[in-house]
Amino acid sequence: MRLIFMGPPGAGKGTQAKIICNEKNIPQISTGDILRSAIQNGTEMGLKAKKFMDAGDLVPDEVVIGIIKDRLKENDCKNGFLLDGFPRTIEQAKALDVLLSDMSISLQHVLNLAVPDNELLSRLLERAKIEGRADDNEETIKNRLLNYNKKTLPLLDYYKNSGLLREINGLGSVDQITNIIRETLK
Repeated sequence: MRLIFMGPPGAGKGTQAKIICNEKNIPQISTGDILRSAIQNGTEMGLKAKKFMDAGDLVPDEVVIGIIKDRLKENDCKNGFLLDGFPRTIEQAKALDVLLSDMSISLQHVLNLAVPDNELLSRLLERAKIEGRADDNEETIKNRLLNYNKKTLPLLDYYKNSGLLREINGLGSVDQITNIIRETLK
């Protein structure tokens, strides 16, 4: 199974991704995790990424795509994968399409966990309290959600037009949402 999980911060995609990946025996591929791993392992793409990160710059798409390509070639991806946190823009989605086509792989589903902004704000403020994250105040959370909505809405249309997008109602218990995802993936 080859999937992308999308959703704003606080939607629960990390929680759901872990459950689905365990059930399907596929790796959860988080761009943040693979960037850190590539840097730690000293790969060519990791060293390129490190230069940008050390300078405080965003890692360019071509480097991120290169790191994802390296990751998708690993043995644990033979039966599928779940991309978490990538792509974030239409440009990245198009680059991913080219990469997957070059590898003779296609996506099966793009799941978007849809949760209203007011619920996300509530969840993220609660998470900030529990985890003691002083940087997660109402203003910064609202700004993150605004940026996510600006960059991601066109991406949702992109995947909707390709017929891959599956909207998942992200309101409910973890088990309820997991069951909806299971049904969607059948």
